[in-house]
Amino acid sequence: MTPLRVALLLVTLCGVAAWQVTVIPESLMQMTVGPVLAPGVIVAALSLFAVLYGISAWRGRQTDESHAPDQSALPGANTRMLSLLGGGVAFIALVIPLGFVIPGTLCGMGVARAFDAPLNLKSALICCAIASTFWFVFAQLLGVGLGPALPWLI
Repeated sequence: MTPLRVALLLVTLCGVAAWQVTVIPESLMQMTVGPVLAPGVIVAALSLFAVLYGISAWRGRQTDESHAPDQSALPGANTRMLSLLGGGVAFIALVIPLGFVIPGTLCGMGVARAFDAPLNLKSALICCAIASTFWFVFAQLLGVGLGPALPWLI
């Protein structure tokens, strides 16, 4: 895929993300910072980077290495990608029946495995601590409706 096509794809994805930000419902509480601010800022920054990359690609400053004869994927690239995607799919499929922490832990382990971390007890404990902290901060402190941490804790 050429750099210009990558830039067009990125701009398109940013357009979809911007549309998604506009459909976030406003909070019923009076808040200085609403639920649209953080996603809006992130999408705006990513859109700016996508446009800058597109301009750079249009000017020919991005190299197209897709046809280089010595170009080869790193060993285990497919396994890494499947680990990353598998963690995300596990989170999406299991978050409703199992609460937030267990699927968050599995998703974190998939991401960690994609970056060559071993799947062992240490990885599980670290990912569980991160998922639990995220749940506590967002669900308990900020009041974001993430559901229960675990299905038996309501």
